[in-house]
Amino acid sequence: MTIENPSREEIGIILKKAKRVAVVGLSNNPERTSYMISEAMQKAGYEIIPVNPSVDEVLGVKAVSSLKDIEGHVDIVNIFRRSEFLPDLAQQFVEIDADVFWSQLGVENEEAYQFLKDKGKTVIMNRCIKVEHALTK
Repeated sequence: MTIENPSREEIGIILKKAKRVAVVGLSNNPERTSYMISEAMQKAGYEIIPVNPSVDEVLGVKAVSSLKDIEGHVDIVNIFRRSEFLPDLAQQFVEIDADVFWSQLGVENEEAYQFLKDKGKTVIMNRCIKVEHALTK
């Protein structure tokens, strides 16, 4: 099975529509990729929701322990965790009924992909949201 991402044009439409991005595994360390990318997306006008049980806040926003702790609708769940964590996160994603499941560069999992596609969800894997945002401006 091959993981197929939406076209660059479709990704551009997703990013233009989206407002709230939950970032799973967002670190409070400014040296970490998750922090740098989330900071850039926040500066670009997105509401960033840190999802990390081991930090209190990141980028001035109170962190939540899990996706299920987020109040209100989430447009994109952007994941900075290793590939083996994706099936569990896909289950939580379906439970909160978010719009787009997005795993960062180097992160993909066929089991999670198939589970989400079977549920009719939009899935983007192994892509950097900041790079895609820059390319679709």
